[in-house]
Amino acid sequence: MSGEVSTEPTRRRLTPRQADTVRRLTDAAVEEVRDTGYEGLTVRNVARRAGVAPATAYTYFASKNHLITEVFWRRLSALPPLETGGDPDVTGRVERVLREIALLVSDEPELAAACTTAMLGTDPDVRELRARIGVAIRTRLRDALGGHADPAVLGALELAYSGALLHAGMGYTSYARMADRLAEMARLILPGGGQGGVR
Repeated sequence: MSGEVSTEPTRRRLTPRQADTVRRLTDAAVEEVRDTGYEGLTVRNVARRAGVAPATAYTYFASKNHLITEVFWRRLSALPPLETGGDPDVTGRVERVLREIALLVSDEPELAAACTTAMLGTDPDVRELRARIGVAIRTRLRDALGGHADPAVLGALELAYSGALLHAGMGYTSYARMADRLAEMARLILPGGGQGGVR
């Protein structure tokens, strides 16, 4: 799989009108999660809030897990490219990447919890989006590590992020604290100012 990613939903190329419908549905999903939490969320209620027919909503999103994973994917893919600017501080760059990913939803605990649950879904649309999310996170971490990133270090950082997300989802730490915890893990994985990440 290439490192290229697209902000379009998993099923189709969208016309401007269709893209607007999807945007309304994802915006409404965020509002619905804030009001009802993940357990109370349904695609039908999101469609009603968005002013979209339920049948239309289901042509774009097969399940609430698909819809919420799309919300996370859109926020992730909207991040600007990583600017290294010749910065030699590898650890600082990696911390910055982990923080920005963690902070995508950390200020919205209900949405963060919903994203954690949704991304563990098994339906094909969720699996496809999860793969795109994984590629995008790996690409940002690899860019932060530099051109010759040690695959073992890259893998450890990916696991740190996944583990932190799951840890917060199980209630062992807050989503707000997750960014700080990830920065701590980056410093453990990349000792000596990050020199362990480049070879």
